[in-house]
Amino acid sequence: MNGQWGKEMKIEKFAVGIISTNCYLVVNEVAKEAVIIDPGGFPGYFTSHIKSEELIVKAVLLTHGHFDHILGLNDLLKEFPVPVYAHEAEEAVLSDCRVNGSRSYTAGYEFTDAVYVKDGEKLILAGMEFEVIYTPGHTCGGVCYYVRESGVLFCGDTLFQNSVGRTDMATGDTETLIMSIHNKLLPLPEDTVVYPGHMGETTIAHEKKYNPYL
Repeated sequence: MNGQWGKEMKIEKFAVGIISTNCYLVVNEVAKEAVIIDPGGFPGYFTSHIKSEELIVKAVLLTHGHFDHILGLNDLLKEFPVPVYAHEAEEAVLSDCRVNGSRSYTAGYEFTDAVYVKDGEKLILAGMEFEVIYTPGHTCGGVCYYVRESGVLFCGDTLFQNSVGRTDMATGDTETLIMSIHNKLLPLPEDTVVYPGHMGETTIAHEKKYNPYL
């Protein structure tokens, strides 16, 4: 777990699940409310941390439906029954254990209770505005969530430090992914801090200059 501050926002990162996916706890420090992004697991210490900080969880945001980003949903929702948001094009991935990859690692997991959102939609959650940026390619319904006021982007497996998401799984497409990054992410302010689904943080400026895939 680590944390970073920005105005009223605090971002904490937890490596969770069977392949240590980055799960983010995004906290409005003034309101003591929080949003959880990509719960690939939901270990007991995560619950304990939220309760010890006396945070009110308001929602879950999914960048996409691969197993390593959703396997913690059941445990999370038992503790915090909140809405779970995902892009409308990702329904087929979330609801099919063969497509989301969970059948290869578990008995299979499917999620059918998401609230589906569209490109450009702005979600006001925990007093923060998350803009939905549709970035298909890693999966058909992959999205990023942009908090313009704080200059941060939660991008799941679309973009990594010096790399991009894999496209060899179901509904992935390399050309579509690269186009999504070029058209939707690289135009963002260069000082935007990018929080990916794996590995460390980066910035738009760094990826423009050093990412060999772009």
